Amino acid sequence: MHHDMRILLLTHSFNSLTQRLFVELEARGHEVTIEFDIKDSVTIEAVRAAKPDLVIAPFLKRAIPPEVYDAHTCLVVHPGPPGDRGPSALDWAILNGESEWGVTVLQATAEMDGGPVWASGRFPMRAATKSSLYRNEVTETAVRAVLEAIERRSPQPAPPGIWRPLMKQADRVIDWASDSTETVLRKIRSADGNPGLLDEIHGRPVYLHDATPAEASGPPGTWLGWSGTSLCRATVDGAVWIGHLRWKDPEAVKLPATLVLQSAEPAPSCRTAKLGILAPPSERSIGPLGGNGDGGYRDIRYHRHGAVGYLHFPFHNGAMSTEQCQRLLTAYTEAVAEGTSVLVLMGGPDFWSNGIHLNTIEDAASPADESWRNINAMNDLTRAIVTTTGTLVISAMQGNAGAGGVFLALAADEVWARDGVVLNPHYKGMGNLYGSEYWTYLLPRRAGADQAAQVTQARLPIGTAEAQRLGLIDAHFGADVPSFVAEVERRAATLAADPALSARLTEKAARRTADEAARPLDDYRREELVRMTLNFYGFDPSYHVARYNFVRKVPKSRTPLYLARHRSRVI
Repeated sequence: MHHDMRILLLTHSFNSLTQRLFVELEARGHEVTIEFDIKDSVTIEAVRAAKPDLVIAPFLKRAIPPEVYDAHTCLVVHPGPPGDRGPSALDWAILNGESEWGVTVLQATAEMDGGPVWASGRFPMRAATKSSLYRNEVTETAVRAVLEAIERRSPQPAPPGIWRPLMKQADRVIDWASDSTETVLRKIRSADGNPGLLDEIHGRPVYLHDATPAEASGPPGTWLGWSGTSLCRATVDGAVWIGHLRWKDPEAVKLPATLVLQSAEPAPSCRTAKLGILAPPSERSIGPLGGNGDGGYRDIRYHRHGAVGYLHFPFHNGAMSTEQCQRLLTAYTEAVAEGTSVLVLMGGPDFWSNGIHLNTIEDAASPADESWRNINAMNDLTRAIVTTTGTLVISAMQGNAGAGGVFLALAADEVWARDGVVLNPHYKGMGNLYGSEYWTYLLPRRAGADQAAQVTQARLPIGTAEAQRLGLIDAHFGADVPSFVAEVERRAATLAADPALSARLTEKAARRTADEAARPLDDYRREELVRMTLNFYGFDPSYHVARYNFVRKVPKSRTPLYLARHRSRVI
């Protein structure tokens, strides 16, 4: 195959892998357009309009129609090694405890996952959720394999295959009376984030998500207590934290575990049981598990390494609820008060931040009011970072960032990102949200007015090379999370030891004073929130509709024109 091709990405949705491939292929000079695979007739029509040299399918939930793969080379990204076949590849790999797994780029044919192999790669498995492995090892291996496939002249024949069926809940049901902690974790991780592992709480079906080991014990299957918003449940040989739950109900929303039990009254049979699970720790005699005791599960952690402080906030899916923003602000304020000369904001290993928490907003009695509380809590946090003058603050993005999470990062003095990170520095995709987090101050300050407008209007994801060119980030490095973190620690220590640091902090304080005199931060915030008030409370319901669809994973009924360039191009 050759360079500068016209490539159509055929995908179920614009998910993390599809975004990363879009960024990598565009960076190499290919002309890329996207079509959501909604139904055969639409896909066939899209391929006719796009006239692609190559179709790549990074994420599908249905077979490609023969009319498409007979007329075009179609490369399917399968998240399993050569010979693995079936729709639940990664689920089975986690459940079976495979030590190594892979990604195969194969040609679409009549035989599902049985076509010729154009490229493949392998990676060691780590103890993590399906979604975490997908966003890291699978994505990096898939990108390398797709780029290799594009350079290939011809494929290899398909190896003999093992067909694994779609995994059902029965394949991974937990037997609390006999399953070890490791088995329970493997089962839940194989289902996280979609669809979640089906279990029950006092006879009511519920999906479990976001499990981590806990230092506790009790009668197997019993709920031992809680820490923050996570619940602790005993296994045969220990216990697990369950961070998130979702009732098995078409309208139910995935939420932090304790909120699910406190939210819209469960069925009458659960009422007393609900209180039983959430009884005060003193009444449950579970010692350190209640509140923030020693066995507590923490979604915010701070540690020091010499003169450098590190603040970790691995929030689930990078979403930051009002309450999480408030707790993070408290932790940030305490970290600054400790007096480290350099403070690094680490986010989490899978996401830095994706801004306001659409699920907790959707679940609130008034989503408009909760949106307002959440954006103001984000703003308070952003403001605290912007107005910190005695500490050099660094945002270190181990994982992707989106919407308000990107602008929160820009509040720091320097922004560093792992090489493979994808940024979505815009709000418009969520029902034309205007956005806040002082972006009207932070973005032009870094990117300049012209590029700032370009960034927010584009709605497209950007990779780290482009982000650095635009001035959004200062550096990118590290092929994976461990190597990125090691380099962050090395660079941060170098900055802390630099004799010029105190002069740099003096200059930072002077610049903040000058900026405040030119136009107060409160002024930027007020103007942004006037626009956000219209999004939340105005006559146009676009934001509320978009949020509802996002939270409930309503499939797209069409591909937006900013992605489907073949539909807006004059042919």
